[in-house]
Amino acid sequence: MTRYDALVLGAGHNGLTTAAFLAQAGLSVLCLEKNDYIGGAAVSRKLYKDWTYSNCSYVCSLLRPEIYRQLNLAKHGLQVTPFGGSVTFMENGDYFGSYHDPVVAYREMARHSRRDADAYTRYRADTRRQSRLIREFLLTTPPDPTSWRPRDLIGLLGIGRSFAALSEEQMLDTYRFWTLSVADYLNEYFETDVIKAALSGSGIIGTALGIYSPGTAYVLLHHYMGDVDGNVGTWGYARGGMGAVSNALAGAFREHGGELRTEAGIERILTKKGRVTGVALDSGEEIEASTVVSAMDVKRTFLDCVEPEALPSAFLERVRHFKSRGSSGKLNIALDGLPEFPALPKDSPLYYSDMHFVDSMARMERAYDDWKDGTWSKDPYVDMVIPTLVDPTMAPPGKHFMSCFVQYCPHRLEGRDWTRAEREAFAQTVIDQIANYSPNFKDLILHVEIRTPADIEAEIGITEGNIFHGELTMDQLLFNRPVPGYAQYRTPVRGLYLCGSSTHPGGGVMAAPGANAAREILADLRRPSSVPESFGDD
Repeated sequence: MTRYDALVLGAGHNGLTTAAFLAQAGLSVLCLEKNDYIGGAAVSRKLYKDWTYSNCSYVCSLLRPEIYRQLNLAKHGLQVTPFGGSVTFMENGDYFGSYHDPVVAYREMARHSRRDADAYTRYRADTRRQSRLIREFLLTTPPDPTSWRPRDLIGLLGIGRSFAALSEEQMLDTYRFWTLSVADYLNEYFETDVIKAALSGSGIIGTALGIYSPGTAYVLLHHYMGDVDGNVGTWGYARGGMGAVSNALAGAFREHGGELRTEAGIERILTKKGRVTGVALDSGEEIEASTVVSAMDVKRTFLDCVEPEALPSAFLERVRHFKSRGSSGKLNIALDGLPEFPALPKDSPLYYSDMHFVDSMARMERAYDDWKDGTWSKDPYVDMVIPTLVDPTMAPPGKHFMSCFVQYCPHRLEGRDWTRAEREAFAQTVIDQIANYSPNFKDLILHVEIRTPADIEAEIGITEGNIFHGELTMDQLLFNRPVPGYAQYRTPVRGLYLCGSSTHPGGGVMAAPGANAAREILADLRRPSSVPESFGDD
């Protein structure tokens, strides 16, 4: 039987991050992946001729720069190119554009409402303050509020110090912010429906909640706290698709002697007398290790791969109640040319932005109503981008790749499995919505990949296809993620750790959960660690 110091289960970006830091510390590490390719949801795939699809995650911003530097991902080929702004098309033929240039942005917002243009400065400052507060804790292990250990007391003191630096009014605003709906938060600044609709999308992406659901203001913040080249809130494209992130991490892992095996699905995690001993693959092969790290979500890990007798019943019950509801679908489209959007001026920079087609808060909420009724949104919120305008390597010359992230789409349709006809009807809904604003769009379509949450679960293994490995609600954040008492990447089984997005600080192509887990594992093994820790802020 083969033996390693550590096994990492899943070669998504978090699993690869953990594996790379463990290998950098001198451990013999094997990373196991069930698919015949690496990357999990951060992947580039050739699914149609010479087109490269980022067929799950599609934009890059949250990846922590400290990890990028420490693992020297530039050396391993990772390049991220920023793209600018966003546009929301309106039913009356107009549009609302968002630009990085503050003067242009002000003029565009003032075109719809001078009052809102003036309010945006206050909104941006207040939201940035909340972003700075949470960014400080992304690369830290959550302290246990019930513990008297020095490290936990120091961690709690650090949180307290951050809050103490706020004024009394700012403290109250922070408490309110974390519990508000994104709609209520935006109502405090803006009056214009299309502006609120344009800004509210970040509060619902990947979340089984609507714009009026408490807690969605934080989800908005989760999408604001990334950066590209030090520009906070900026998004970019990884050259060659999102698989470039995973390939660079795999390069860093292999540089330090790590071993990667694909087509190696996990049948079960082996334990004996409360300690992990290795894994059994679905091929029947068993591999020994005294440390096993699961990059799978918490439900997949403990409900599918660990014998229930090895776990406390109270822990299992909490895992069963961890919210992992699928709410997002995806269309990936190969195009024969560039779609035209007559509402935009010719050569508008907004062609390079992300595009949306829902222009009111009422339409945003009705999209959620459809999901609650167990079906896909008939007028969905779509976040659409054309990466090939910035990265021409993803399609043949003159052709384009379009990525459409769709909110909302259920894991099961009215409580049952999707049929092929229903999947195609879901795709047609999205295509028809885009075609309402682009008359030549349908004629350019060469190929469409349809992905419901059920498809995402079947391919990647994420429970219900929830892209964050579990919802980002207040009851599932910080020392409650994934469950109280087990938020420090350790589990009830000694030697078994979690490093995926169902741990702090949550989902997105951030790599922070993977790095944080590696730091804790190396501390337990009393090995030197190069993992970056809390960095303050800009």
